[in-house]
Amino acid sequence: MREAMIGTAPSRRQAIAEDLRTQITTGHLNGGDRLPAEAALATHYGVSTPTLRSALALLQTEGLIEKVHGKGNYVRRPLRRITYIGGSRTCAETAESTPPLHVTVHTTQLHAHGELITLLNVPAGTPLTQFLCIRHEGKSPHSLARIYIPREPSSPHPCAEPESRQAGLHLPPTEIRERVSARHPTPEEAATLRISPSLSVLAISRSTVDSTGHITEAALLVLPGDRADAYFVTHPTTREERTEG
Repeated sequence: MREAMIGTAPSRRQAIAEDLRTQITTGHLNGGDRLPAEAALATHYGVSTPTLRSALALLQTEGLIEKVHGKGNYVRRPLRRITYIGGSRTCAETAESTPPLHVTVHTTQLHAHGELITLLNVPAGTPLTQFLCIRHEGKSPHSLARIYIPREPSSPHPCAEPESRQAGLHLPPTEIRERVSARHPTPEEAATLRISPSLSVLAISRSTVDSTGHITEAALLVLPGDRADAYFVTHPTTREERTEG
């Protein structure tokens, strides 16, 4: 690794970040490359380990590197953007050869508590099945969703796209309620998605309602803010249509 010009103490982390950023953007460091150990980097730049980690955190916030627990820091490959479209999620392909996203699923049995009571409109303690669905692009986590069903799950799998899930419901959904907000990730979300705790995420809570008014499913989606867009289409009604309704 080439030598860097390090400035005064208050700007050392920026200088370190700029040096590594330049190496990444000029191709000296490529996507998937593992950076030297933090102790070795700190020695190389002549700074303390906390200062070095602070510089790496800047690059992590910019989406240039990712920290893999127990393995170290890696240069992040460019990830596809996520476009959330009112009730579904699509990822724009950058090339025909781009490999498809794959999903890992972890199932947990729990009881309704906290915000789940309101989200699902069920009594506290209602048995739920939680599906933690993590989408990956290659080896890099792309987004995560927690899906809750207040009954035994039915086929097809709840981590499938909405159209596939709806086909397996006993009653067709008539309404999808969504709330979108921006916030910082929880420590668990930051670790799972390998993003900086200071990077904002797009948090979407969604409830699916059937024709009887029963909430059949709720989902909590977390999309990294450095590559997520939300897209909604509204069809305004005329005064006559509202009166007739």
